[in-house]
Amino acid sequence: MAAAPAPLAAPPKPTWDPRDPVRPWLRPTIRIRLTLLYGGMFLIAGILLLSIIYLLTAQALTVSVADLPFRIVEGKVLPTTDWCRLPEQGTGEQFNQAVSACLQHQREMALNDLLRRSLFALLGLSIIAFAFGYAMAGRVLSPLGRITRTARQVAGSDLSRRIELDGPDDELKELADTFDEMLDRLERAFSAQKRFVANASHELRTPLAINRTLLEVHLSDPGAPVELQQLGKTLLATNERSEQLVEGLLLLARSDNQIVERKPVDLAEVASRAIDQMRSEADANGVEIRGERVPALVQGNGVLLERIALNLVQNAVRYNAPEDGWVHVSTEMQQGHAVLVVSNTGPVVPAYEIDNLFEPFRRLRQERTGSDKGVGLGLSIARSVARAHGGRIIAEPRDGGGLVMRVTLPV
Repeated sequence: MAAAPAPLAAPPKPTWDPRDPVRPWLRPTIRIRLTLLYGGMFLIAGILLLSIIYLLTAQALTVSVADLPFRIVEGKVLPTTDWCRLPEQGTGEQFNQAVSACLQHQREMALNDLLRRSLFALLGLSIIAFAFGYAMAGRVLSPLGRITRTARQVAGSDLSRRIELDGPDDELKELADTFDEMLDRLERAFSAQKRFVANASHELRTPLAINRTLLEVHLSDPGAPVELQQLGKTLLATNERSEQLVEGLLLLARSDNQIVERKPVDLAEVASRAIDQMRSEADANGVEIRGERVPALVQGNGVLLERIALNLVQNAVRYNAPEDGWVHVSTEMQQGHAVLVVSNTGPVVPAYEIDNLFEPFRRLRQERTGSDKGVGLGLSIARSVARAHGGRIIAEPRDGGGLVMRVTLPV
């Protein structure tokens, strides 16, 4: 008997009391940290900008003798620039208006210079603020990248990976700790599943193998009555069917997970092996197997990929036309993917029944019924193995009857 899986541990208790309305506000949460960070950056940038504008304004308002648009020499007013024109003769009012115009023009020039320098200062501070904000945002959000990388590694069935995030007790650490706890539960669940599959494989195969051996021994007795021999053959066929069902269920359970150890596998070679295994049965049923197989290398498990090809070719041979039937098996490369296509003649398959064919123990127009053509797990196993390799399998009705099965796998 398989050992019972260990009970799941309770989730960790929060580090603060949810009923305390004050305690959560004292935690260094991401919201508080971002508020302080961006508020402080805005305050510092504002102080720097005001300081620069103040210094520029003070510089613009500082007027020396050399900056005056005119000079007084021996009681005469002489202009020092081209844009300041003073009357050589005239009334005092005219002279005052001319001096006022010169000073107004000089004021406008000072303001324009101040505006230009302020814009340059704002541009420089903006670049510094964006660079500093980008760096600080990356530092604050770096735990999210760590969580994402761990999640991707876990997606490859590496359930031993943990985030183990250090730092303040904020929302990101709480998320990381929750994610680690979920991974612990998943690892225990998958470990229990693997132990169950291993134990079930042993417990189910052993009595079936013993029954098959006993039946073969009794059938080998030449003195056994005809009725007993007929019963033995029937029981042997039933036992063989049970063995196929157990093998299919165990393979389906194992193929639901991602493939960890991958090796280069040529789909053309896999398809050729499947065809060789089905050649005699195809000849017995009058089914012709044809097609061109171009080398198509993928990274995966060769045994499981061969099971995909074998199941598809087996279904195509067994569910075929009674006369002049054929099965076309081809492999090729399309847009960076390896493609295996198995098409066959046969009965017309309604489009609305395509999805049902991939369900376990489901066959065309019948469910969970006995059949000498299989146990109803072939397409389920093929789809499960394809998904475990990161690919997919699509079935389409063929014009005139039969199916077109297309398996697409990443290289």
